[in-house]
Amino acid sequence: MAENGEDKLIAVARHIAKTLGRTETMTDDILQIFSTFDGRFSREKMSDKIDEEDPRSYAVLEHTLKSLDRQISQYVSADQPIWSDLNESAAFLDAIDELLATIRDWDPIAGEKPIAAFLDRADDLLQQAMFRLEDEFRWLIERSGEAFDLNRLYENKTEAAGNFSFDSEDDEDGDVNEDGEDRIPVAHPISDYDIVIDALPSGTISDLHEIAKRMVAAGFEKECAHVYSSCRRDFLEESISRLGLQRLSIEEVQKMAWSELEDEIERWIKGANVALRILFPSERRICDRIFFGLSSAADLSFMEVCRGSTIQLLNFADAVAIGSRSPERLFKILDVFETLRDLMPEFEAVFSDQYCAVLRNEAATIWKRLGEAIRGIFMELENLIRRDPAKAAVPGGGLHPITRYVMNYLRAACGSRQTLEQVFEDNGPDYRNPDGTDRPLSSSSLSVQITWIMELLESNLEAKSKMYRDTALSSVFLMNNGRYIVQKVKDSELASLLGDDWIRKHTGKVRQCHVNYQRSSWSKVLAVLKLDSNSLAPNTASKVLKEKLKVFTQYFDEICRSQSTWVVADEQLRMELRISVAGNLSPAYRNFLGRFQNVPELGKHADKYIKYSVEDIEARVNELFQGSSGSVGGRK
Repeated sequence: MAENGEDKLIAVARHIAKTLGRTETMTDDILQIFSTFDGRFSREKMSDKIDEEDPRSYAVLEHTLKSLDRQISQYVSADQPIWSDLNESAAFLDAIDELLATIRDWDPIAGEKPIAAFLDRADDLLQQAMFRLEDEFRWLIERSGEAFDLNRLYENKTEAAGNFSFDSEDDEDGDVNEDGEDRIPVAHPISDYDIVIDALPSGTISDLHEIAKRMVAAGFEKECAHVYSSCRRDFLEESISRLGLQRLSIEEVQKMAWSELEDEIERWIKGANVALRILFPSERRICDRIFFGLSSAADLSFMEVCRGSTIQLLNFADAVAIGSRSPERLFKILDVFETLRDLMPEFEAVFSDQYCAVLRNEAATIWKRLGEAIRGIFMELENLIRRDPAKAAVPGGGLHPITRYVMNYLRAACGSRQTLEQVFEDNGPDYRNPDGTDRPLSSSSLSVQITWIMELLESNLEAKSKMYRDTALSSVFLMNNGRYIVQKVKDSELASLLGDDWIRKHTGKVRQCHVNYQRSSWSKVLAVLKLDSNSLAPNTASKVLKEKLKVFTQYFDEICRSQSTWVVADEQLRMELRISVAGNLSPAYRNFLGRFQNVPELGKHADKYIKYSVEDIEARVNELFQGSSGSVGGRK
């Protein structure tokens, strides 16, 4: 009997300890007090397993569960939100804490049949409580979301954010358009990203944190993360849409007209910056506060919130990367590449946890894919130069469109020199020249690429020059295009990429074309004017000089007639050519006329034979290379 009385006393003591002890620490303290008060209340005896044959040993557990069932069931079935009353929400959490503590305390002996049955009931009750907590969690977020006004937030941030407000472009006075439909506000651009969006009040965050702690403790971490993300995801996606970003598939992006895609890229650049620098970090901050001390739940929730919007942003960049590699797309693709590159630190910082690793890695992959696209565009430029036909020669030997296109293209591209150098260096240290030969150690991958393109252009122009039947006109054509190329190189970043040696070499080529032109066009004219002793013999001087003058005049007229339609686009080069021609021709012609007029029978009738004076010759030369219809201009 005494032994039964002791068991009953121990059971009562255990019940008191469990009832008063709201935490494990408090329970341990109470048990310690009992053990020092009376040896019969030793921790070992009070912790012994319950005898399943003795119903009195689990009466305390049954009583506790009945009490908790009554408390929790009334909250679970309540019609009104529990968190609309602070006292009710606190009592509900206390009941859940007690239920969790009961399950935890009795779980070590769950293998015993009566205890297992009680714990099954406890688990069912806990599940009901968790379902209700999910509803309360969702209600708290949605209630705060309804009260949160994005327009007002960003208007308040105007000064700090450079007028980043979600205002309608069409209707400034109302919230509804003429058709009665809700207007869609569009974000204005911002210049300062030092903004944190507190989309939930501090009190709500505190309540959500308390709920999250219980759900995670009960093993409902994924459910808690899911309900959180399903609510916050809508807010984030609405914010993204207000930045003007459409949810487009890769196929839809690739089917867009280039002019439309250019506009979409501009919106994407602004939207991606706002998302990665403001929206995502703000979401990370909210997650970390709600799930404070619950890092796994915080990481999972954040990933689920941001995954859809992040994939939307990355899919667009990917569609741009794998789309057409037409050369005119280079500059916008460079913009996308640079934007993603500059945002990689944000990707690394915001998506640093294990759940977000796939998003972080995907961003890096697409960034590299954009680099591949840029290199592919340069390959397409090479193909464009190779394919440009050599069938039709440019009238007058002027500047060829392919020369103007390639040089202006390269000059504009070099405005992004640092980015291009990064792109081409990504090929690795074993990068070789495009023709397969080793590159000099001192040259960059970009300079090698540009040099190769210049060689292709030069070869293309050489082939085109052979279409001219007149070798002098062929030289003028090469001179025009060579001079244009050298000037474009000297006036841009191309100069430092190609180097001084390249410039000197190609300047020398232009001079050689000049020499070739003189030789092939005017050498026979100058040869006619040459006089030797036989030409001035008394018995033949008159006849020879008259014939030479006649031939000279004929040659000169033919050259001036044909070359008046030839084109020298560069004004300075045109003047240099005229001066050079006149400089060689005028002294020879003046000397010839002097000898001609010294012959008595010719000098008396000089006007009869001489068609052009020296001044006339110089005037005609100064009319050369004008082109047939204003084709001299247009050197841009």
